[in-house]
Amino acid sequence: MVEVVVEYAGGLHTQARHAPSGAEIETDAPTDNHGRGERFSPTDLVAGALGSCMLTVMGILAERHGWRLDGATARVQKEMVADPVRRIGGLAVALGFPAGLPEEARAPLLRAAETCPVNQSLHPDIQVELTATWSD
Repeated sequence: MVEVVVEYAGGLHTQARHAPSGAEIETDAPTDNHGRGERFSPTDLVAGALGSCMLTVMGILAERHGWRLDGATARVQKEMVADPVRRIGGLAVALGFPAGLPEEARAPLLRAAETCPVNQSLHPDIQVELTATWSD
């Protein structure tokens, strides 16, 4: 089990501390919801977590097979909806892969991205769209 301690700092800012490492992340409410947008919003962190998780799980797979994944990217666009409540409505993930990956790596890497723990943890009402660009 991992503990994350979050403290409200005032002004719609929070500070989260990862207990095992001491690493910290600060958040701010977004400009469209009373904040100043000075930092990641909590829902931005969900988008970032999805992209990071996909790249991490693909990295584990790539290491196992000796594939070079260095320089791969995940560009995540988050769409908010307000009905019936304010929430994340969709996440569009554009994966970019470096040159040199073998053809047989493509399907397993995409499968790894689709089945990463964060993606599997999202509510089914959140539409996740995944696209990939392969540098050849």
